[in-house]
Amino acid sequence: MRRRIVIWGASGHAMVVADIIRLLATYEIVGFLDDVEPERQNTKFQGIPILGGREQLDKLRDSGVEFLIVGIGDCAARLELAEIARGKGFSLATAIHPRAIIADDVEVGAGTMVAAGAVINPGSSIGSNVIINTCASVDHECLIADGAHVGPGVNLGGNVTVGSGSWIGIGAKVRDGIVIGARAIVGAGAVVLHDVPDETVAFGVPAKVQRKITPS
Repeated sequence: MRRRIVIWGASGHAMVVADIIRLLATYEIVGFLDDVEPERQNTKFQGIPILGGREQLDKLRDSGVEFLIVGIGDCAARLELAEIARGKGFSLATAIHPRAIIADDVEVGAGTMVAAGAVINPGSSIGSNVIINTCASVDHECLIADGAHVGPGVNLGGNVTVGSGSWIGIGAKVRDGIVIGARAIVGAGAVVLHDVPDETVAFGVPAKVQRKITPS
């Protein structure tokens, strides 16, 4: 019997998550949650109902839905919603595409999504609620902390650390041994040859820190 799951989010990233969930055939998707556009309630997305927003969580849990995955690309929001879901008693599902390649000793945390074509090499550790996106490569002994997003086509050399909630943009390349701090942003196509501090934005070839991120 397939386990029932709800996906929190109902846009492009949630579409990819839903595709992986379907391919795994482990779960039955009962619906999506959308807090952004409440008018979408009772419509369908990817052929599956949008049930409403977070006000549906208690009802879903009471009905026996045990599993949830956050299908939102924004790192801070993904971490926040995952914590709310855990507080409501949901178990966070992990979605790993069957055509991703992950070494046997790699630990992958709850709520994490690994997309098609991604490669994660031995000795690496992937935290909770992480996104390893399409065709990204994570080389040996990397540490990807909770809530980080390694974008499509990113290449991480060996022994790279990516801090909690950080975003590495599409096609960026990170030299071995680099530390990307917490809640940092690395721009698309950047070539990172030096560490990137917490809460900064870095981009360019080679990448340079351009500014601090101002808390909203």
